[in-house]
Amino acid sequence: MKTDAIQTDAKPIQEAEDVPALFVATNLESWETDKPKLYARDVTYDTLCFRRLDPDYYAWLRYKMSLAKKATLAGHLSLAAFNDLKARFVRVHDWAMEHLGKDVLQEAVNNLEAHNYVPPVPWKPGDLDKQEVETVKEELKPEHLFPANGEFGFTHRVPPEAVAKVDAICDQAISLGWSESGLYQNRGRFKFPCGQDYGLVCFLEGDKLIGEVARQSIEIINPGPHGSSLRFNNPHVDQPWIKRLGKE
Repeated sequence: MKTDAIQTDAKPIQEAEDVPALFVATNLESWETDKPKLYARDVTYDTLCFRRLDPDYYAWLRYKMSLAKKATLAGHLSLAAFNDLKARFVRVHDWAMEHLGKDVLQEAVNNLEAHNYVPPVPWKPGDLDKQEVETVKEELKPEHLFPANGEFGFTHRVPPEAVAKVDAICDQAISLGWSESGLYQNRGRFKFPCGQDYGLVCFLEGDKLIGEVARQSIEIINPGPHGSSLRFNNPHVDQPWIKRLGKE
């Protein structure tokens, strides 16, 4: 049966016992499974190739993040795009530290020969069976999905940390006139950040914090070296710069 999820190796890697494994793509999208025996080292799903994270792959991803930082400082990569990559890498880094160990990772970083490392690329010699495809789809399902139902063309993945930040001010914001969609929505008709569908949770990547919570807007603080902040406006209330016809 033809599917859009395939494995690169003829046989999955054999484990003595099932232990958690993290599969990561070169754009740092990732998913975790407690059924590693089911998968080979590389798995392609929806044209994106994921590799089982090991110390060498972690070191290469860390090297690529250093290049992304240099590209951002040089103006070749937007700060928003870099912050999105950074938030994804933090999740990968935290998982690696817990499951692979600091010393092992540091040794891999020290010994990395980046020009010799071969990253994962889509490969299609055969297909997973139907049950395995459904398992991959389930593993890749975003943890946060708001609204849970409905037809939307795009979903913006948000880390649990961003949801927790919104949870902390949710009751206060609702009492001031914010809607749940204005706070939590991460599904839209257009790809993020285009359109007006995406809520506050989508703009809290990385180490961004929530500042003042008011009826008309919520402050988002970037605790970087410049200490900048911006306002996320409430789309469901009048704003001072909007004049309604018939009103003075």
